[in-house]
Amino acid sequence: MAAELADKSDLVPGAAPDLTRSLEIQARARRLIPGVSQLLSKRPDQFSEGVWPGFFSEARGAEVWDLDGNRYLDMSISGIGANVLGYADPDVDAAVLDAIKVGVSSSLLCPEDVNLAEKLISLHPWADMARFARTGGEAMAIAVRIARVRTGRDKIAFCGYHGWHDWYLAANLASGDALDGLLLPGLEPSGVPRGLEGTAIAFQYNRADQLKEILNHNSGEVAAVVMEPIRGPYPEPGFLEEVRSLATEKGALLVFDEISSGLRLATGGAHLVFDVHPDIAVFSKALGNGYAIAAVIGKGAAMRASQDSFISSTNWTERVGPTAALAVLEKYERLDVSTRLVELGSQVQKGWSECAQRHDLQVEVGGIAPLSKFSFHGADALVLKAFFVQLMLDQGFLASTLYYSMYAHTDIHITQYLEAVDRAFEEIAQCIELENVLEQLRGQPAVPGFKRMT
Repeated sequence: MAAELADKSDLVPGAAPDLTRSLEIQARARRLIPGVSQLLSKRPDQFSEGVWPGFFSEARGAEVWDLDGNRYLDMSISGIGANVLGYADPDVDAAVLDAIKVGVSSSLLCPEDVNLAEKLISLHPWADMARFARTGGEAMAIAVRIARVRTGRDKIAFCGYHGWHDWYLAANLASGDALDGLLLPGLEPSGVPRGLEGTAIAFQYNRADQLKEILNHNSGEVAAVVMEPIRGPYPEPGFLEEVRSLATEKGALLVFDEISSGLRLATGGAHLVFDVHPDIAVFSKALGNGYAIAAVIGKGAAMRASQDSFISSTNWTERVGPTAALAVLEKYERLDVSTRLVELGSQVQKGWSECAQRHDLQVEVGGIAPLSKFSFHGADALVLKAFFVQLMLDQGFLASTLYYSMYAHTDIHITQYLEAVDRAFEEIAQCIELENVLEQLRGQPAVPGFKRMT
C-alpha cells in the first residue's frame, strides 16, 4: 500500500495537500470522541486545525501517509516520542509477529516478563525488581502507590509533568496554579477529589532549596520526591545529587520519571549519564517503539511493598508489550541508538538557530537534543506556529515547533528538512514585515497545550 500511496504525492515545495478525507473524518471525530483524540498532544488544534491532516493510513520508517494519500516526511513529534527507531521498525515488528503467531494471552503468564525484568535490571544495576504496565501515566500511579505503601506517608513532592492521574493533578486543587512555572502549566483538576488537596507539592527544576523547604515544612509526611532527571535544561552541578541526599535524609523515596527521557541519552535511563540513582524509575514511550509497554523498576525494599497493596490488571500480562521492549533494547545496544538520536537533534537545533538568524526571526531553541523544541516570540506566537506548520506541510513535511529524533531519520532527511525550514522562516519573516501572517493561514492558529482539556 505504501508504494501505491507514494505515487500520489511527492515532496514538492508549495503544493498544498488535498485533505478532503482527512478533514471529513476529523468532523466525524468531533461528534463522536470528546476532544477528537485520546491524547491531547495529537489533537489537530495543537498544530493548525483545518490544515493538519490529523489521521494516518500508514507509517513506515520516517514517512507517514494521510487518509488522502499524501506522503509526508515526519520531522515532528515521532509518535509523541514513542517511535524512536522509526515507524513499523522491521526488527521490532518481526518479534511481535512471532509472538502473535503463538498467542499473546492465556491463563498462564508469559516468560517475556521475566526476560524483560532481567534485562532492565542488568542495564540498571542499582535496581532489584520490576513490574510492568502498558502506559506511562498508569506506571507513574503505580510508582506513587508503592512509595506511599513503603513509607506509610501520603504527600508527594514533585517537579515537572507526570500525567493525568489524581495524585498529580491534586497539586492544582489549592490555588489552581501550583503547576504554573513548571514544565506544563494550565492543567485542570476538575473531577479530582477535594480531599487530595495538599498531597502533591511542586518544586522547580534546579531549585533544591525549594525541595528542602517542602521537606522541612512537611517533615515526616512526604512519601516520595518525583521528578524527571532531565527534560529541558541540564541539571546544574550538584542538583540531582542534592535531591538524592535530601530524599534519603527525610525518609522519602526518590522516583525518576523516565517516560520521556528514558533511552534518549543512554540505553536505559538518562539518570545513568548523571550517575545518580533513584529508588524507583519509570519507563514507557521509547521502550516499546509504539507498542504499549511501561516498566516500574526499583530497589527490592521498595518494590516488595507493592505486595501490600492491590495493584493488578489483566492486560498487564499480555505478551506483545514485553516482546517489543526486548527487541527495542537489543537494537538500541547493538546500534548505539541513543548516540545517533543526540547527534540528529543537535544538527536540528543548530539548523533552527542558523535559519532564524539568517532571516532575523526571534526564536528560542531548547530542550535536550533528542527532544528538541523552538518557540516564536511575541503575542502572535501561536499564529506563527500554525503558519510554520502550514508552510512545512506544503513542502511535504509533518513539522511543528518540536523535533523528536528517530533512528530512521537520515542525514539526507535532516538536510531536506532544514532547507524547508529555511524557506518557511524566510516567508514568515516577509509576512511579519508585511503584517499579513494571519491572512495567510488556511487553518486556525494553534491552541496552547494543556489549556483546553475538553
